[in-house]
Amino acid sequence: MELWQVPLLFSRLPMFPFFDLAHYVASVMALKEQRGAVEVSVRSPVACWFSAMLYCFGGSVLSSLMLAEPPVAFLVRGTNILLASSVWYLVFYCPQDIFYRCFAFLPLRLLVAGMKEVTRTWKITAGVAHADSHFKDAWLVMVAVGWARGAGGGLISNFEQLVRGVWKPETNELLKMSYPVKVTLIGAILFTLQHSQYFPITRHNLMFLYTVFLVVSKVTMMLTRSATSPFAPFEAALGHMFFGLQKTPYKVKGEGAASSNGSSVCDRSSSEQHHDGVKKRQAKKTE
Repeated sequence: MELWQVPLLFSRLPMFPFFDLAHYVASVMALKEQRGAVEVSVRSPVACWFSAMLYCFGGSVLSSLMLAEPPVAFLVRGTNILLASSVWYLVFYCPQDIFYRCFAFLPLRLLVAGMKEVTRTWKITAGVAHADSHFKDAWLVMVAVGWARGAGGGLISNFEQLVRGVWKPETNELLKMSYPVKVTLIGAILFTLQHSQYFPITRHNLMFLYTVFLVVSKVTMMLTRSATSPFAPFEAALGHMFFGLQKTPYKVKGEGAASSNGSSVCDRSSSEQHHDGVKKRQAKKTE
């Protein structure tokens, strides 16, 4: 086998069962680490199971809704549902928490996380191709569906939280995108350009290079325990260049706090004056 054949063979890798299994393990473990998820698993196993399925198949649900297809279509894949449900049961209800502790071991966790990133590439390419079959050469639709298919679990996180009885609108991914959602959006744009033949690279080479970047960046962030996006410097530069994003909001916030403090001081002084006036009137009455 020659070196140039590696990307081609890589693009033909089947995701089922091993890569899909890694995706389910990483997703359900991430769910268990959410605050209150263990309590929900004890109080309502059905709600916990439904949340786990949203974590595992959120991309399929969201992309189906965007293309006016049945959002429950993922339930047709009975083998995948059974596999994901088995993982959910073992992660939450295995005696002595053995299953979770085993995959929480760092080398295994790195392996599972890397395999999960491989499935992200396959989902993006499938979403772009699926959107193109419905809307020919519609760039925005292809990007949106590819993004939804690859990062649907994050994009519908608010709905998933509602299933567990949690309402945190401030965690909306559109307000503050996490790194997986950002990198999936970039991948959707790249694969859309390649699919439309505006990006001079073959599909299998792009899949290989993009997946290598995903795996390396994910493993590096996990080893360094860094939550900072590798795109942060570029985001800051582009935001300042095109949108004039600076640290002015913090100054405005400080000014607002100062004004609120000033108003509170005025309120206190006026209330003290009123209290003194009441005392004087009461003294006159007693005289």
